[in-house]
Amino acid sequence: MSIAFAARTSVEQVEEGFDLAPKFDENGLIPVVTTDHASGELLMHAYMNAEALRKTLELGEAVYFSRSRQKLWHKGATSGLVQIVKEVRVDDDQDCIWLRVDVQGGASCHVGYRSCFYRSVPFGPDAGGPLRYEETEKVFDPVAVYGDAPNPTKL
Repeated sequence: MSIAFAARTSVEQVEEGFDLAPKFDENGLIPVVTTDHASGELLMHAYMNAEALRKTLELGEAVYFSRSRQKLWHKGATSGLVQIVKEVRVDDDQDCIWLRVDVQGGASCHVGYRSCFYRSVPFGPDAGGPLRYEETEKVFDPVAVYGDAPNPTKL
């Protein structure tokens, strides 16, 4: 089964129609925000190319495109922390995807935390101060899962 995306023919069709007509950028990518289906917690931000979006829709599991490795990235294929898709939404002009997922194993971040957004940035009177850890316990040990080599997606 191969899912076909509609051609973008008009603003009305894209914003008010029933056709999935995603707008990929000049690199063939579309940003994706991923949240926990039950809590709404923001888990991660990534990108998909057309193939990753198709595979996500076909499998019902999150598949992204790794910009650093230039290949498909089936989330959890190595770690076992698969993201089971519960809902897929597209924004009004179809240039961003929102996945609502159930994370198997409880973590989405390769560093071992539940969310990739585990630190907060000081602002206002505290601007310029150190980042603050909002999550202090890791769900898993990344070295045990991935080995001791640094993750090439984050360098």
